[in-house]
Amino acid sequence: MRVLGVDPGLTRCGVGVVEGVAGRPLTMLGVGVVRTPVDAELGHRLVAIEQGLEAWLDEYRPEYVAVERVFSQHNVRTVMGTAQASAVATLCAARRGIPVALHTPSEVKAAVTGSGRAEKAQVGGMVTRLLRLSAPPRPADAADALALAICHIWRAPAQNRLQQAAALHASKGRTT
Repeated sequence: MRVLGVDPGLTRCGVGVVEGVAGRPLTMLGVGVVRTPVDAELGHRLVAIEQGLEAWLDEYRPEYVAVERVFSQHNVRTVMGTAQASAVATLCAARRGIPVALHTPSEVKAAVTGSGRAEKAQVGGMVTRLLRLSAPPRPADAADALALAICHIWRAPAQNRLQQAAALHASKGRTT
């Protein structure tokens, strides 16, 4: 399974591609950040994020895109920018027919470190260890994107089984 993880943000949108299956060693294929100038007009920033994400999708051809689910913060401007970048990532994937999964920050932290309250340094350390890297990816947005991809690879099989069971249950309910 090849997953593009996206840690959405208007100024820095972390991206990372991981390949592998649950229970086996994972491989990082690429990691980086799509950056936009703080002083640029919002529309131009969103287009820049779209172009950056499209380039990653073209180069790595992921089977899934995992995006951090936006959660309520105290700073409304930050939440809005994150939500807008998240929407761009979702749109880019949907346009290509690539399934998108949303994972909460605590879900990602728990999957990668064992604790949903882990600090950024712990997440970066575990990403480094799990992907057998020589150093943690910088900035933290890049490490978070890899953590999202890892989380999805590890959780997708169980989520798929639950969705299949729910679909089967729903179909049986319609035939009776």
